[in-house]
Amino acid sequence: MDQLARRLGLRTNATIFFSASAFMVVFLAALLLAPSIIGAFFESGREWVVTNLGWFFIAGVNIWLAFLVWIACSRHGHIILGKTDTKPDFDNLSWFTMLFAGGIGTVLMFWGVAEPMSHFSEPPRETVEPYSIAAAEDAMSFALYHLGLHTWTIFTLPGLAFAYFIHRYDLPVRVSSVFYPLLRDRIYGPIGKMIDVAAILGTLFGVAVSLGLGSSQIAAGLSELTGLDNTTWMRISIIAVLTGVAVGSIIAGLDSGVKLLSNINIGMAVGLLVFVLVTGSTLFLLRGIVQTLGLYLGNLPQLAFWNDMLAYAHESGDGWGWQGSWTVFYWAWTVTWSPFIGLFVARISRGRTIREFVLGVLLAPSAFTLVWFAIFGWQAMQIDGIGETARAAMGDEAGALSRAVADSVPLAMFAFFEHFPFTTLIQGLAVVIVAIFFATSSDSASLVVDMLCTGEETPGPWPQRVYWGMAEGVIAGMLIWLAGDEGLNALQQVITVIGLPIFILVSLMIPSILKGLKAEEIDYVEIKDSPELDNI
Repeated sequence: MDQLARRLGLRTNATIFFSASAFMVVFLAALLLAPSIIGAFFESGREWVVTNLGWFFIAGVNIWLAFLVWIACSRHGHIILGKTDTKPDFDNLSWFTMLFAGGIGTVLMFWGVAEPMSHFSEPPRETVEPYSIAAAEDAMSFALYHLGLHTWTIFTLPGLAFAYFIHRYDLPVRVSSVFYPLLRDRIYGPIGKMIDVAAILGTLFGVAVSLGLGSSQIAAGLSELTGLDNTTWMRISIIAVLTGVAVGSIIAGLDSGVKLLSNINIGMAVGLLVFVLVTGSTLFLLRGIVQTLGLYLGNLPQLAFWNDMLAYAHESGDGWGWQGSWTVFYWAWTVTWSPFIGLFVARISRGRTIREFVLGVLLAPSAFTLVWFAIFGWQAMQIDGIGETARAAMGDEAGALSRAVADSVPLAMFAFFEHFPFTTLIQGLAVVIVAIFFATSSDSASLVVDMLCTGEETPGPWPQRVYWGMAEGVIAGMLIWLAGDEGLNALQQVITVIGLPIFILVSLMIPSILKGLKAEEIDYVEIKDSPELDNI
């Protein structure tokens, strides 16, 4: 395999590169030859995971969050993620925009209106009346629970592990390096390569699901703007075009391509946010931001441990419940991104302390997410009418937006903008923002997958980076083709099954970090107590 890699002009670990490629090709071939069998496998697999291990996902993310808070506040918080004199590579603003745009920018555009409206019209808790004030408050609390601190916990834990072991100890830029305290030199053998191949496959499919969701939203927007039918082939065509854009950014590299796209896109997203705030119910939304923070902090302890156990009991062993389609899906989906986002965030965070890293990656994006949902979510629910009195006064207009969301989740954002001035212009801008978020997610993931193969921070030859960018597009296109009209449900099934092994892998990073910190502490004590210090 090494000989073949040299003939192809690749600079990579041949075993990892070709093994990951082979598994990917086998899976895509199976999709082509037996889509119904593959679909049935993932459907039954998802049902088993949700029924038997939903509690494991929920408890696990809480443990990760508690660990991160502890380590940031502990005596280890001052440790620099790099050599002692290392300075940060990027200023704070660029650091934030890059990790955010490469993280969940696409997700906020997709769910910013859709999730609050879904919970508002169909409350997760059976005791809450739809469209009531309680339903509105619950809708905001659940949306922020899903996309606030807990989502960024899933990115921060592996990011911290990668930054610590790779920057501080000069280990290869691979997921297996995180487990050096547990595996020692076996990270260079078959076990380490298996870990890296699994991480690459999880990353490819996790990003592919996001690209599938993004293409669905772009297609819905174009259909709304142009009147074209929103078909499967339109979504596949969108994936093909935007994969080409991502490939151009990949060739430009991290500093030129990804940084530029990220800064442009976050600026456009903030502009869209300000537009909704200014042209919407401004005073209502400003008060809503403050109240949403209180709702989130007040309800978070209960929501973080709620796992819908009574719904499971009432459904005679069905085991799906509301949470299987939402929380477990979110955690399984997000964790497949964690090797990609973790390594990407680690790459742009060299020179920061553990405390600065944890607090920055956890709090800054979560704060932006809170403001985003407070503005888009509250405005959307007000449009529909909150409470019996408001809805009675609105007459036939009450519930129009939630009905549109129920008919088409990807159309939610565009149906929302129909209630604002300059509708066509703003809908077009939203399409562009989603498209650029699509590109930044794809090019960031491609650069990271290439690093996982080469084991180096320096980008490999552009053809192998382009290869991974195109692979993500092909997988996304195949999943969309397989999903057809059942798009979101089918994507949920695939990602829940694939997310389980990655979730276990990330959980094992905690004992590895603790063992690494303990070893560093022992080394420090031995040096401090050495009589040789008297001669320095």
